[in-house]
Amino acid sequence: MSAVPQTPPEPRPADLLNADSRRRIDREVAKYPDEHKQSAAMASLAIAQLQEGWVSPEVIEAVADYLGLPPIAIHEVATFYNMYATKPVGRFKIGICTCLPCALRDGAKAGEYLKDRLGIDYGETTPDGRFTLIETECLGSCGDSPVCLVNNQRMESFLDNKRIDELIAELKAAS
Repeated sequence: MSAVPQTPPEPRPADLLNADSRRRIDREVAKYPDEHKQSAAMASLAIAQLQEGWVSPEVIEAVADYLGLPPIAIHEVATFYNMYATKPVGRFKIGICTCLPCALRDGAKAGEYLKDRLGIDYGETTPDGRFTLIETECLGSCGDSPVCLVNNQRMESFLDNKRIDELIAELKAAS
């Protein structure tokens, strides 16, 4: 009697998430009661974005599948907050605060200098794929303004032209 060939199971969207991301998401989910898994949506998206570089429709579906939520619930979160890149971005996403306190302390000038140094405008990525520049809402560090946030994880303060040049050189060396 010949064995019936077994077809492998269809991959689930959550299979996009690697073991480390799933472990980290599990830690976030554990912070909430079972009926409130959606509370871990923001952290889960941030973890998935770190893994993939941006939040594609497939990433949204993977996070939704992993959390057992409808994809629209995760899509709403991903598109509401500007910390999630819903289109491909450069290796280094630099968000410059241009809100009033930073603007009053040369945030707009720092943004213009960054645009000039990188040769791109807000919302654009350098041709080499290294840098994406965005405007951000207040980063909560008004006393250190102007400030920027690199890859949603690293805050840089007191941005003058010299500090911006050092930051760009450091990021280029890291890529």
